[in-house]
Amino acid sequence: MGEKVIIIGSGFSSLSASCYLAKQGYDVSIYEKNNTVGGRARQFVRDGFTFDMGPSWYWMPDIFERFFNDFGKKTSDFYQLDKLDPAYKIFFSDDIITIGDSMDKICDEFERIEKGSAKPLRKFIKKAQENYEIAIHKIVLRPGLSPLELVSKDTVLRLDQFFKSISHDVRKKFKNPKLISTLEFPVLFLGAKPNKTPSFYSFMNFADFGLGTWHPKGGMYQVIRAMEQLALELGVKIYTDHAVTKIEVTKGLATGISIDGKHINADVVLSGADYHHSETLLETQFRQYSEGYWNKKTFAPSSLLFYVGFDKKLQNVSHHNLFFDTSFEQHAIEIYDDPKWPEAPLFYANFPSITDSSMAPKGCETGFFLIPIAPDLEDNQQLRNKYFNIILDRVQKLTYQKVENNILFKEDFCVNDFVEQYNSYKGNAYGMANTLMQTAFLRPKLHSKKVKNLFFTGQLTVPGPGVPPALISGKLVSELIINYQKT
Repeated sequence: MGEKVIIIGSGFSSLSASCYLAKQGYDVSIYEKNNTVGGRARQFVRDGFTFDMGPSWYWMPDIFERFFNDFGKKTSDFYQLDKLDPAYKIFFSDDIITIGDSMDKICDEFERIEKGSAKPLRKFIKKAQENYEIAIHKIVLRPGLSPLELVSKDTVLRLDQFFKSISHDVRKKFKNPKLISTLEFPVLFLGAKPNKTPSFYSFMNFADFGLGTWHPKGGMYQVIRAMEQLALELGVKIYTDHAVTKIEVTKGLATGISIDGKHINADVVLSGADYHHSETLLETQFRQYSEGYWNKKTFAPSSLLFYVGFDKKLQNVSHHNLFFDTSFEQHAIEIYDDPKWPEAPLFYANFPSITDSSMAPKGCETGFFLIPIAPDLEDNQQLRNKYFNIILDRVQKLTYQKVENNILFKEDFCVNDFVEQYNSYKGNAYGMANTLMQTAFLRPKLHSKKVKNLFFTGQLTVPGPGVPPALISGKLVSELIINYQKT
């Protein structure tokens, strides 16, 4: 058996790394503080209703396929994948934009809103596709060790796109505020305001319009189950209900972990837990980043989440729905510039049982609601209830139906839960934002600068927030570990 690797946490990036390392002959053990694997991508089941607790959008199917291909497998070996049509609906105060499953359908919808907009849209998405090819096949596959990783013929030719924003590009080509919001929405997954996100990240628009929105039957947790199954087949050992309390260091080397005083030896320690929290498991002299460092960084939003069981089928909604009937700009200000509970929040509603009957009892609907909010806000039950009533009123008004008396149960999850259950810094939901000064080599490092065989993976490090980047992060760190062990 090869050298022993301990991985802290069992989210997408940890499971990804565990598979790559086990394939290379390492003796890999995962320690997870919660009672199920998946990190933020856990599942909640109650009375026949199934909820993905965290990620619920399946974008960039090529990244998932490539991950399983690396092990001689296909996604279809583990779960059924369906392309959604419509991909999603966006509710405005006076109209609904429906994003179909093809560029032709999307162009028709843009034309309906603004005559002549299809042509610039096709041009915009073509450029976004070129960026996608460079980003996904070149830039994100680099471990963020040096600024030179960003220097290539492709990136030099697009240098201006790192200093202009998505917002600048979109507003230059489109004037209708609804179309602007539609095109600026995908970068919310990157955790920053559109006017602070480099225009190169338009590749997210290609992921959206070009590659489409998909659904694994049974929910996103099926992907976690598939990765867990693969990891176990490769010999990875997984321990749930094991909260790591310390990373042990001797003479500058990580020698293992402690769980409530019990020492477990390892040749390499890899943390897929929240990066800030992972460093608090070290004695102060071994931490790379100070509290001041973390405090100055731009973090992606936290979220107020609701999991709701309805005793009837809902009308006039899609699988994925965005409620943009209030000001996009104002809500962004209340997340990033003047952090506070939003006056009139945008929100997302997911009803997976509309396309997947396995996720709710017959004749019922599974509802997942998400309000993006600033991290580190005051969080209490009174506020949670207030905001649930705000969004429920708007859902009823905009979809022309009464559903408040059809709620069988409601569970909520917010800042305090992100901190308590995921050790999340300030209760953030998506990690560190991908702003220009927090891209690639400017993000926290995969390899500790102070402890020789200590590594990190996940959404606070390279390449960034989102599920596909988490899969890639696991691969990148596994390659670093393998190369490090050879030297």
